[in-house]
Amino acid sequence: MIFNEKQKTVPIERGEVWKAFKEVRAKGESPGVDGITIVTVASNPRKYLYPVWNRLASGSYYPQAIRQAEIPKADGSKRLLGIPTVTDRVAQTVIKWKLEKYTIKHFSANSFGYIEGKSQHDAIEQCRINCLKHRWVIDLDIKGFFDNIDHELLMKGVKWLTKEKYILMYVERWLKAPVLLLNKTLKESDGIGTPQGGVISPLLANIFLHFAFDMWFSKNYPEGKFERYADDIIVHCDTFTEAQERLNAIEQRLNECKLELNRSKTKIVHCQNSHKRQSPSQDVKRSFDFLGYTFKPRYVMFKGKIRVGFTPAMSRKSQKRINELCFKLKIQRMSHFNIHQIAGLLRSKTIGWINYYGKFRKSEMRGMFRVLNFRLGQWVRNKYRRFRKKPWYCAYKWLVEVSKDFPSLFVHWDHGFLP
Repeated sequence: MIFNEKQKTVPIERGEVWKAFKEVRAKGESPGVDGITIVTVASNPRKYLYPVWNRLASGSYYPQAIRQAEIPKADGSKRLLGIPTVTDRVAQTVIKWKLEKYTIKHFSANSFGYIEGKSQHDAIEQCRINCLKHRWVIDLDIKGFFDNIDHELLMKGVKWLTKEKYILMYVERWLKAPVLLLNKTLKESDGIGTPQGGVISPLLANIFLHFAFDMWFSKNYPEGKFERYADDIIVHCDTFTEAQERLNAIEQRLNECKLELNRSKTKIVHCQNSHKRQSPSQDVKRSFDFLGYTFKPRYVMFKGKIRVGFTPAMSRKSQKRINELCFKLKIQRMSHFNIHQIAGLLRSKTIGWINYYGKFRKSEMRGMFRVLNFRLGQWVRNKYRRFRKKPWYCAYKWLVEVSKDFPSLFVHWDHGFLP
């Protein structure tokens, strides 16, 4: 490593800062308020990373302001993000690793978000199993969770987990960091919220809900089942009355923790997993979304017989989002590329979609890939002049013949989603 100074009073090693920077660089996030990019830091680590270690290790590190940005949500609204500077993200990564050593052994087995060794697929699988055992589900939605986390309550939780003064000091400094708003005005901390986009924010959110929900629910309903991934929470119940009572109790508990339940998005769902079990009312919801999957009654093969099962599959919202992404790529207009280059362009994205959404009921992805194949057919028509004055299905027929000769050319073709 480039640092040769002796270790300071705070137990932070020089190598940890460099390792943290490599993790930040791998994610490739945008710059903060100072405009310094990851490439700039990588080109001169002595100039940018040495001060990070020197100040962290001496207790004199103070974060810069957080740059506010917005990204579109699935419903058309905007989600506000807080983007720290590159050096702040490096420092947060180091402290996050230190704090995780104290938190990992305390987190509930039903908590899956941003915990090493656990994944979204693990949460979905546990939810699938519990939906088969319990007839009712509460799909909880917390209104503006990251924006409404109370700093005082959060710090109480962090202090319960660790007594390390330097961890508590840096966490408190990051919570109090000002935010540079979209209108270029500087907003000081008002004692609530942890910005989405910060490296340590997911861990702090996990800590808050560990005390606000996980421990409380396990204490009051020791036989109750639930899954939580960050602020996405699914609770399982046996009867509709039980679901209503638990929902009211949960709402009261969240209010005590200065959080608000979004009643318009929170719903009670009936898990119908057979023809005989009908919901008591036509107004009762029969499906819910969890981590990009939709749980609803579907026909499944069980012990050689076709039955109704309450199972997950890729949600329509996820399909719509990916279709919009493919539309923005304008594949059909890339007539200057050959078909191998188009396949290479889509390769990494398609692998990611199939690896995540193909874990459960991969056949539900057929509609999404049908749209992608249609766009490839449009590309064929624009690429080759002989198809331009012919009906569109002539170009698509050519694509079908190519898929027969080269079924592994595109990743989704290799998985059976042929045109």
